[in-house]
Amino acid sequence: MKILNIGSERTTYRVELSYSPLFEAALGIAAATYDQLHHTMEHPPAYWRQLLDELSPSVRQEVEYAKEHNTWKTLLQLLDLCPFADLDSFLSYVRELSTEQLRYEALPYLGENMQEARRKAALGSKDDCAALREACRTHLFFETYIGHITSVDAEELRGHILRLMEGWYTTHIKPREQEIVRMLERDWSQKQNKLGKLPPEALVEYATGSSYLPEPAVTRVLLIPQAIYRPWTVQADAVGTKIFYYPVADENLHDAVVPNQPPPSLVQALKALGDEHRLRMVKMLAEKDLSLQEITDQLSMAKSTVHHHLSMLRSAHLVETAGSRYRLRRHTLDKLPLLWDEFLDRSTP
Repeated sequence: MKILNIGSERTTYRVELSYSPLFEAALGIAAATYDQLHHTMEHPPAYWRQLLDELSPSVRQEVEYAKEHNTWKTLLQLLDLCPFADLDSFLSYVRELSTEQLRYEALPYLGENMQEARRKAALGSKDDCAALREACRTHLFFETYIGHITSVDAEELRGHILRLMEGWYTTHIKPREQEIVRMLERDWSQKQNKLGKLPPEALVEYATGSSYLPEPAVTRVLLIPQAIYRPWTVQADAVGTKIFYYPVADENLHDAVVPNQPPPSLVQALKALGDEHRLRMVKMLAEKDLSLQEITDQLSMAKSTVHHHLSMLRSAHLVETAGSRYRLRRHTLDKLPLLWDEFLDRSTP
């Protein structure tokens, strides 16, 4: 059968970059409240416990609230609205929002077809709130998050967001603010220099380590560097926009390279591969893509244990998901000898 194509060719998205220590604060709160992921992060579980211990009791209480209701998502939703100059400008913006606008901006973007329901839910429509919740039944936490945002007293939510952000930022960002800004600016500048030299899809893969194909409704990709959630890339959606909070590259973490400090990506990969079960999974995935259930069946292990091991492999960018299946990222394995050579050949003072 012959087909005459009278449609337009597939178009890609444009890439923009932004950075701010405010994102580092919001993502730090998100990471600190996600206990299940701590074993996959560059910082050990003890690091996150220490961050919480350093907070005042009142701020720690706000973090517990954020953990229960995932209101770190509200922080990110608000921060994504515009490039705030500093903490004070962000706090002032939150204070001046109407109650309806605060709820609307806190609710997640679920696609253009759900925008009217999002607006009505922010105004108090129970039916539209139910529609939003129904639209994300399979999401990890959106259903309960939406229920909380649409039912909590708006002033309680506003006060919580203000106390949470100011408390965390003052304790964990302010003392290192200049250092953090220099780090984020180094990475932003590195990626900015690639803008226009690399195609948009190649630039996204260069920054995040993963490919992102164009989607019909997405015309813009926003890349935001972060160090606190390394090695993970956190994704979010806004109107016409896909947001990637991607991990700062190894070479941009510090003002100067420490000769005997191994690259974190090498450490993470070796940790992930330093286990018999995970090596077996790598071998299985080298042969073909597999679902979680298929891996579980072949290894005769509990599904939760298999998921734990796969999380380690994913955090090291050795494995990625393709729909409901897991796929080995061979090019990450191929890069390991290069990382070794770079580290071993690095000159010492």
